Amino acid sequence: MNAEFDHFATWLATPLGRYVAMSELAWFERAVVDIFGYKAVQLELPQIDCLRSNRMPWRLQAGEAAGTQLKCSVQALPFDEQSLDLIALPHVLDFCQDPHAVLRECQRALRPEGRLLITGFNPWSLWGLRRLKPNSEIPWKGNFVALPKLKDWLSVLDFQTLQDEHLCYRPPVQRPGWLEKSRFLDQAGDRLWPAGGGVYCIAAVKRVRGMHLIEPQWRTATATANSAMAIEKLRQQARKDRCK
Repeated sequence: MNAEFDHFATWLATPLGRYVAMSELAWFERAVVDIFGYKAVQLELPQIDCLRSNRMPWRLQAGEAAGTQLKCSVQALPFDEQSLDLIALPHVLDFCQDPHAVLRECQRALRPEGRLLITGFNPWSLWGLRRLKPNSEIPWKGNFVALPKLKDWLSVLDFQTLQDEHLCYRPPVQRPGWLEKSRFLDQAGDRLWPAGGGVYCIAAVKRVRGMHLIEPQWRTATATANSAMAIEKLRQQARKDRCK
């Protein structure tokens, strides 16, 4: 059992945690609404209902955290190969023991052109600096995988990044008054410090190497037909010359 997800879920009930949850929920709602298919899975953190705006007929929350519908390890998913159309990972890479294993399992379980949605804490932000404080607890002692590194991991697994953006530009403080006073930073963050948000969001699609369209060889066929006609004309001309 990975208790860190349950500890993080408790943190989400704090003022700063609610700010993170609401910001990410709004992003997931925008990201999933136009993704079509049959089967969608969210791993861990049912407190953030990532799939509620999606219209796939089969949606499931799985993982080890309390409240998930299917209990399983995110590093060994109980789904068939190429059986899912969408997987959502809200902070799963931040608190799992082996982020590489989770991504490999997602790659295995997703169909070609399946979508992968990920959120995580940005180490290159004020939130990342907060980890330097002594005796840091959840969420500050999470993995905090950097976005460029994550993109490299995804590329190795044949995922193509479609979109990435940052959220949560307010400072990581628990006082509701300070959070409210710094509200303007969310509007100005993308313009003033594009990669400085405390949370990043990434949408990726699974590509399959080696796939290409096979087109009919019309030019080759035409050239072959023209050559045969030319040869036949030469033969006819040779017969006429012999008759002369």
